[in-house]
Amino acid sequence: MTVIRKIIKLIDSLSILSGSIGKWFALLLVLVGAYDTILRHFFNAPTIWAYDTLCMAGGTLYLLGASYVYLKDSHVRVDVFYRLLSARKQAMVDIICSILFFFPLMILMLKLSVSWAARAWRINEIMFHSFWYPPAGPYRTVFAVGIFLLILQGIAKFIRDLYLVIRGEPID
Repeated sequence: MTVIRKIIKLIDSLSILSGSIGKWFALLLVLVGAYDTILRHFFNAPTIWAYDTLCMAGGTLYLLGASYVYLKDSHVRVDVFYRLLSARKQAMVDIICSILFFFPLMILMLKLSVSWAARAWRINEIMFHSFWYPPAGPYRTVFAVGIFLLILQGIAKFIRDLYLVIRGEPID
């Protein structure tokens, strides 16, 4: 059981690291957005790179933060009845929902995002929404990494929930 605990702790550490890196993209969003807004509105000199930078920074923040949010159970949940359940029954609901919804959807998204990233690198894809034309490969790779980390955190949560349902006590 100690090996499983170590694996869970490792996954949690990866999610914390991912969230720590991702949070800096919020600062980038604010700085680039403010810079472009000031240039556009006060000097009539918009940038050609701000839109793509904002899109990529926002996506990176979202994707690198997803596993951290899942670790901290801070995601949005419609919990009309869920919050009224005991911890053990909540874990059972989470297990069922993970099997039916979370893992199938995330595995599909991982498969698509990995092929999307590989294709971007293979053909040297560029983003064409502006005249800046940044390379798409790095952003597409971050997308795949973010989904992978979210799946890992989902596995850690699944193990915790399964342990709670079977043993009646938390694993850690």
